[in-house]
Amino acid sequence: MKVTGPTKLETKKIIAELEKQARKSGQALWLDLAERIAKPRRQRPVVNVWKIERLAKVLDKKILVVPGKVLGFGELSRPVQVVALEYAPDAKKKILEKGTAMTIREALGKKIKPREMAIVK
Repeated sequence: MKVTGPTKLETKKIIAELEKQARKSGQALWLDLAERIAKPRRQRPVVNVWKIERLAKVLDKKILVVPGKVLGFGELSRPVQVVALEYAPDAKKKILEKGTAMTIREALGKKIKPREMAIVK
């Protein structure tokens, strides 16, 4: 069976930007994120809001990075910052009520420091 990577042009552009940022900054986190996104969509993490809530309690003051899709099952009780490849509409709405929700491309534009981030698997 042949394993392929992403077919969406937008996703390919994000991977290229992440690899460029990794070379420029020397930060391994960007390269790790690019490798995770380069996997086929069925192998990328799919995370519900309830899991983000649980991880936010453990990883206080961290930006949670999801190299996949965030789904809307669950509720948030605390402010949380989430960066993801894509969001379900209801998930983005729930996150924005309590905190911030950015795409990976937006996060690259804001120059977020890797030590402030935690990748959700």
